[in-house]
Amino acid sequence: MSQTEQDKASAAHGKIIARAWRDPAFKAKLLADPQATLKEAGVAVPAGVKVTVVENTDTHHHLVLPPKPTGELSDEDLDKVAGGTLITVAQIVGMAGVMASIHAANEAEHDLPPGVGP
Repeated sequence: MSQTEQDKASAAHGKIIARAWRDPAFKAKLLADPQATLKEAGVAVPAGVKVTVVENTDTHHHLVLPPKPTGELSDEDLDKVAGGTLITVAQIVGMAGVMASIHAANEAEHDLPPGVGP
């Protein structure tokens, strides 16, 4: 996936998250039937891909294991992963995209000019 595709996916995910936080009916539908809900929201899910939506709470957190990278990791990289310090640029950009999308959704919801928070 190219960086542009990752940015677009992160922005779409951010909008879905923001909508789920604002709209309890949408959230319930998203949790119950992610494939159909995402499709209705204009988010394409490739054929053969299953999406599962889970929600973290104060007392229950989910750890998502990404696919194992191809190739080998150096001992230094493995130590970083074990210590929780290996963060990729894609992860940082992805989270920035999610936050920007949430901010943009809030601006649109409150009919605010860009850069002004609710």
